[in-house]
Amino acid sequence: MNIKKILNSLGIESENSGAAIGGDWLKTSGDTIISVSPVDGQEIGSVVCATEQDYQNCINAGLDAFSDWRMMPAPQRGEVVRQFGEALRSKKEALGALVSYEMGKSFQEGLGEVQEMIDICDFAVGLSRQLHGLTMHSERPMHRMYEQYHPLGIVGIISAFNFPVAVWAWNTALAWICGDVCIWKPSEKAPLCGVACQKIIAEVLDKNNLHKGISTIVIGDASIGKLMSADKRIPLVSATGSTRMGKSVGEVVGKRLGKSLLELGGNNAVILTPNADLKMVIPALVFGAVGTTGQRCTSTRRLIIHEDIYQNVKTALINAYNQLRIGDPLDESNHVGPLIDQDAVKMYLDAIEAAKLEGGNVVVEGGQLSGSGYESNCYVKPVIIEAENSFKIVQHETFAPILYLIKYSGDVNQAIAIQNDVPQGLSSAIMTSDMREQETFLSHQGSDCGIANVNIGTSGAEIGGAFGGEKETGGGRESGSDAWKIYMRRQTNTINWGTSLPLAQGIKFEL
Repeated sequence: MNIKKILNSLGIESENSGAAIGGDWLKTSGDTIISVSPVDGQEIGSVVCATEQDYQNCINAGLDAFSDWRMMPAPQRGEVVRQFGEALRSKKEALGALVSYEMGKSFQEGLGEVQEMIDICDFAVGLSRQLHGLTMHSERPMHRMYEQYHPLGIVGIISAFNFPVAVWAWNTALAWICGDVCIWKPSEKAPLCGVACQKIIAEVLDKNNLHKGISTIVIGDASIGKLMSADKRIPLVSATGSTRMGKSVGEVVGKRLGKSLLELGGNNAVILTPNADLKMVIPALVFGAVGTTGQRCTSTRRLIIHEDIYQNVKTALINAYNQLRIGDPLDESNHVGPLIDQDAVKMYLDAIEAAKLEGGNVVVEGGQLSGSGYESNCYVKPVIIEAENSFKIVQHETFAPILYLIKYSGDVNQAIAIQNDVPQGLSSAIMTSDMREQETFLSHQGSDCGIANVNIGTSGAEIGGAFGGEKETGGGRESGSDAWKIYMRRQTNTINWGTSLPLAQGIKFEL
């Protein structure tokens, strides 16, 4: 795959500005980020970070754009989003390859991430004709009551490296059809993906003679995120990342009584009961654990396995792991690519040692890979460790391909209790053909996660459903269902069409 050709097709230069208002790239003067591919350790390009003044310029442009954008009928805004989806279709292979090369996920996953962007655009286009409110009966005669939704203003988006483009699209596609404008801080670990996306939407805005401030981007370190969190001109901040980061954003936004949409850490488990169809579930378990090299917030971290089938599952997993091919993710014959950087490798190695110190038994050895094909030093072996759910390291989310096997001996309620006994609450799954076990898992006494699946893995959510989790995962919901409502403000209206002025609750007030 010709990376230079891909970069050229996306308009990526060797040195890029870190701030843009639509297609107007500002002359930034901050620190320079060198984007180095975890695939082969080669420099892809550089980005000169945005300064605080660049940020202010983008905010002012957004405020200016909002005054006109919010007055455009929602179906017309939907048409703009439709064109954005079409532009993504034409760039799908190139953008998917860039995602794979800059972040390290497989080429198929890179394509899948761009497809998520296309899918949310399609979803948003239909939604642009369905931004509904409610009507209700008034207790007062000749009165009508209803609810309607209005745009918020500027939506600030802080995204993470593991999905460097899709999460931005989840937010922007919905925010745009709701009448909001967006300012985006992409991950500094995958800055060129941000540059590419901004160039794609800029062409759509220019084609429609729209205000460039509808979409702005500011690339930089955590200081940019702090500016966004504290800025009263941003009524909603959507932040994806670690729980630590989310707590910081939520605290700052909360102090100014703004709204935050938080998508934070996961510590996802799959329960395997004696009624599981092992032939069907093993591929889902392996993909959940090693897909994106364990760097999905929905990656499978824990397998909670009944003692009656524990040895069979363990043996099947060992056999499957022995077949995994680790290497260049752009080579579709490989299953596992690199971790994002050396810091991630260190966290992976430290977590394995911590599990051993707590009494964990390694059944599939891990370790860092070196030599030909692994020159970036970011490649590691997926590891399986027998552990207890109470281990401190098991309670912690490690963004790496580490899978913990946990045995249980009771009924499904014991397994559910183990699954729920972690601080995070994003995704969960049960593998069983027993209807009562399925329904118990999905009931009020079942999984406490935002996502609960039956006979599929923990990762691979579709955009039609609301995505998000509970507890330290942050409580946010993005993508499908009625997630659009957080990008708008709700207003209750009462209209008196009579000739008198009765008061609610029968109150009498006469002069």
